[in-house]
Amino acid sequence: MTGGTTMNEAATSAHEHHDAHEHPGAQDATAGLGGGLASMAAGATLHCLTGCAIGEILGLMIGTAVGLAAGATIALSVVLAFLFGYALSSLPLLRNGLSLRAALALVLAADTVSILTMEVVDNLVMAVIPGAMDAGLVNAVFWVGMSISLVAAFAAAYPVNRHLLSRGRGHALTHAHHRASGAVTGWRRFIPDLPAPALAAAIAAFMLGGLVVAVADGLA
Repeated sequence: MTGGTTMNEAATSAHEHHDAHEHPGAQDATAGLGGGLASMAAGATLHCLTGCAIGEILGLMIGTAVGLAAGATIALSVVLAFLFGYALSSLPLLRNGLSLRAALALVLAADTVSILTMEVVDNLVMAVIPGAMDAGLVNAVFWVGMSISLVAAFAAAYPVNRHLLSRGRGHALTHAHHRASGAVTGWRRFIPDLPAPALAAAIAAFMLGGLVVAVADGLA
């Protein structure tokens, strides 16, 4: 029995060593986080959602202003959602010393699945809500539809990010680089430090303002 137990323990140890080697960021990703994996997954999802929301709203505003067709406006919004999502993820990496090339390589690997999930769900929900796709910016249906679609996108992307983090992927790839080893110096100190909760609050306030303006315009 002792020999069998020893062999089982050795096999278990070897399996754990293999997992740690295959996914080296899995343990480091959650180290030092009071909320653990769930908290980190929520933060990562909120971070991606912020970039997506900025890109989508800006794309719809541009498309409406220049009179683009609905399909072209949606395409522009999706492109900008990816652009702003990657940009927001790159800023802390650049601030903490990574080169632009290294930062982009990391965020492409870390955020693509999350952003893609959000964009698919967001646009599907907007398509399902009657009139949301065709509503202009000065229309309460647009702002209500956008709010619902973003909440749905968060709900869909959260389990995806949690799974990726548990495997040492997704935002686990960038988490270690968010902790600067020392004071930020040189030109990097001018890179803004934009916490995702603050950005999300600003976007929520902007969307609420848009809804208020739309309702007031409808009552006028």
